[in-house]
Amino acid sequence: MTNDMTETTPPPRPGQSGLPTGPLVAVIIVVAVTATLLGAGHLRSARLAARASVPCGPAVELSRKLAPHAIGEVAALTMASKPRQMPDLAFMDGDGQARKLSDWKGKTVLLNLWATWCVPCRKEMPALDKLEGKLGSDKFAVVAVNIDTRDADKPKAFLKEANLTRLGNFHDDKAQVFQKLKEIGLAIGMPTSVLIDGRGCEIGNMAGPAEWDSPDAIHLIQASLAQ
Repeated sequence: MTNDMTETTPPPRPGQSGLPTGPLVAVIIVVAVTATLLGAGHLRSARLAARASVPCGPAVELSRKLAPHAIGEVAALTMASKPRQMPDLAFMDGDGQARKLSDWKGKTVLLNLWATWCVPCRKEMPALDKLEGKLGSDKFAVVAVNIDTRDADKPKAFLKEANLTRLGNFHDDKAQVFQKLKEIGLAIGMPTSVLIDGRGCEIGNMAGPAEWDSPDAIHLIQASLAQ
């Protein structure tokens, strides 16, 4: 004798599909969205923490953004590809007072090393003087440091004779600034220029002269200040 009585699952009532509906679905959606937002928040916090642990990270980002502007007269500018904090270079000003690179903290600085015995340096100085005249402000400064080691009056006389009145008579008669830059791979000849952000981090560097008062250079510097 066979049992025709088999268990059957009663058909679902209207509205009962077996899937969560109504308030339960709303709760699941809220939980999923919250988890996503929290995950994004943690990721953002991690990125900010990583950036804070590398103070010169923003300078590398700025360098990447400025790369398309390094053309024409400033095409030789090598953009920073890794975070690099500049040493706090020490030198003297025209009044014989000790100065340091950190005195310009908060400003974008075009640091330039030059000497009177360097012909390309002498040719470049008027352009640097004009650049300071055009863009020098509470946001930007040209800091040109002379490294003549024999006759301290010679660079002073050169600046006066060339009527370069906007550049301070910054000098280091022991050329230690050159040596310190050489130690970190930023000085291989003369002139040497380094574009530095307000935190004292390298944005880019150039070995050799440039027309720093040219439209190309002006545009590059202005772009760096606009970031």
